[in-house]
Amino acid sequence: MTTAPARGRRRAPTRMERAAGRAAALHRPRVLLALLLLLALTCVMLLDGYLRAEVGDDQRVRSGASSSEVPDEILDGGPILGFPGGQAETVSVPDRTIVLTFDDGPDPTWTPKVMEVLEKYDVPGTFFVVGSMVSRHPDIVEDLVEQGHEIGVHTFTHVDLSYQSASRVTREMEQTQLALAGAAGITTTLFRAPYSSGADAVDNYSWQVYQQLGQEGYTSVFVDTDSEDWKEPGVAKIVEGATPEDGEGASVLFHDSGGDRTQTLAALSEYIEKMRAKGYSFTTVSGATAERRQQQQSAGGSGAGGPGAPSGTGDALQASHRPATGTLRYEGKALLAAVAVAEWTVPALSAGLVIVGVAVMGRFGLMLVLARRHHRQRNGRRFGWGPPVTRPVSVIVPAYNEKECIENTLRSLAESTHPIEIVVVDDGSTDGTAELAEGLGLPGVRVIRQENAGKPAALNNGIRSARHDIVVMMDGDTVFEPDTVGRLVQPFADPSVGAVAGNAKVGNRSTLIGAWQHIEYVMGFNLDRRMYDLLRCMPTIPGAIGAFRREAVLQVGGMSEDTLAEDTDITIALHRAGWRVVYEEHARAWTEAPRSLRQLWSQRHRWSYGTMQALWKHRGSLMDKGPSGRFGRVGMPLVVLFQIVTPVFAPLIDVFTVYSMLFVDFRAALSAWFAVLGVQLVCAAYAFRLDREKYRYLLMMPLQQFAYRQMMYLVLIHSCVTALTGGRLRWQKLKRTGEVGMPAGTGG
Repeated sequence: MTTAPARGRRRAPTRMERAAGRAAALHRPRVLLALLLLLALTCVMLLDGYLRAEVGDDQRVRSGASSSEVPDEILDGGPILGFPGGQAETVSVPDRTIVLTFDDGPDPTWTPKVMEVLEKYDVPGTFFVVGSMVSRHPDIVEDLVEQGHEIGVHTFTHVDLSYQSASRVTREMEQTQLALAGAAGITTTLFRAPYSSGADAVDNYSWQVYQQLGQEGYTSVFVDTDSEDWKEPGVAKIVEGATPEDGEGASVLFHDSGGDRTQTLAALSEYIEKMRAKGYSFTTVSGATAERRQQQQSAGGSGAGGPGAPSGTGDALQASHRPATGTLRYEGKALLAAVAVAEWTVPALSAGLVIVGVAVMGRFGLMLVLARRHHRQRNGRRFGWGPPVTRPVSVIVPAYNEKECIENTLRSLAESTHPIEIVVVDDGSTDGTAELAEGLGLPGVRVIRQENAGKPAALNNGIRSARHDIVVMMDGDTVFEPDTVGRLVQPFADPSVGAVAGNAKVGNRSTLIGAWQHIEYVMGFNLDRRMYDLLRCMPTIPGAIGAFRREAVLQVGGMSEDTLAEDTDITIALHRAGWRVVYEEHARAWTEAPRSLRQLWSQRHRWSYGTMQALWKHRGSLMDKGPSGRFGRVGMPLVVLFQIVTPVFAPLIDVFTVYSMLFVDFRAALSAWFAVLGVQLVCAAYAFRLDREKYRYLLMMPLQQFAYRQMMYLVLIHSCVTALTGGRLRWQKLKRTGEVGMPAGTGG
């Protein structure tokens, strides 16, 4: 027996504390890295949702609006609206000239087919592209530019700009230009508003948008004839709708995206042949503008070129294009790279989450079935472990600065109905814990002092000093009921049993955080233990209440300091040594759960990280035979899947729910979320029934999904980052209040 260092003398830090101090500086960056990883995935999903906003039918959103503020010369003018010198001016397409325009692309299926038709007839087109589509299919835009077609902006998300603020209008244009810069190294001065038609349809609302864009240097393009191919009225109707009257020139509207364009392709070939037969030529918006101005400057000019010949060649057909500057082009490339990541990541995550969702639902079903079987089996009249275990046992209480709790703990043990000796191992406490324990004068209590060496060392010291062949281990802040020890040791009547896990309960459940942990303990821990017990692969005996054969613990080398989860480590070691580990639901211990989120984070980070350490340490069990192999091939995959993998992906389920609400189907997404919550409530209610707990705490479960659960996910992600970066974590002592007293009550 050693003595504690004298009061007032500064204790030298232990080896573990020195290592922890070196790692402490890395703790906060890892938390930030975990948060950044989740934030990055969230941003990727939101970007993908923003890009996938569906392009609706090309219907007119507003009708009957006043055009009193729009000049008559605009309403009666041509389809090409510019603002040279700040003054509104329209340009008409020259006679017997067609400007083929295509809206809503680029589409990976239909745009290349439209290009094939145009290439076949050597006809240029003007494509008004949606920025979100450009960012997803940049190679198509690059091909359009290389083949001599002209590009115009059709907004980024195909939104009716007449409803939007000036800043939103600018943003829609800038985002599309950014995508064009990254895709083809250009920007453009052409613009067509979604849901627009002829110039005579400009109203007071949209006129403000055209004025704003005109001041920014844009030329707006309207429609003379609308093929209405989006209605799929048949090839003949499409050709008829696109044909101008009496040899007039026209800006003609087709679509290369937004639906099935089979009829568009068939009509396009027929239309080109028909118009050429009538003596029409084809050009772009820039080509038509240049030709009209040339006609105005040359009185008595010859007009349009011959049939089938474009009215301009080379750069004249793409005069609206501007080379993207270096900075803009790099920013555009960055946007396209982000979109490419989203295009790959989101579908992959979607598939993974489907698998995770099926696994989680399967786990709930398996837990319910096995928990029911476990309860009926262990509570049946014919069930018994063997002859009653009545011999004395040793209860080991490791304590480090537990002056607030140690009295309640020891007094609860003193009232045990089973004969016990109590071994308090004071691990270098500086608050008088050892003196307080000795001063109580309780029978059967021995206090062993040691220099601070950590909980595993304190437990090993207690095991060596124990006088009996069964040892019960508990925490210094835990309270036992009078019959807890007696119930806990009964499974040792079976000689194959090497350890028994008890039923740990949250004693301080009056607070919100305590109530959430109470739900977690009853549902997440104890329901799991029933399942693992029947599968004979119990992964953890809780440090708050567990019993062991002394010979079994010594056989595996005692409590190891290799990991921060010595309880999980020793449990797996016992499996590998061939011992059976069981769960005794009626042996209850009341423990003080963390009261603050910071303390909770510290505790769960240690648990999660320690569990990962223990699983990695015992990875060899995957190839073992017998009980060790059973744990390696049954227990370890279950722990990895349901305590690490699925919780890591779980935050994405919530993000996907928000994603679906915003971009897919709000009602369906919300219904799915409530369905999952309903399944969880059913499992929790059944777990509460088995533990005879009061159901009123389940009222806090929906709120738990929005706060507590998210924190637990972040803790696990933090632990994964710590493990992947090779970090070390110190044992973090929680601040106790001693509010869990004796008796703790039975059932809430």
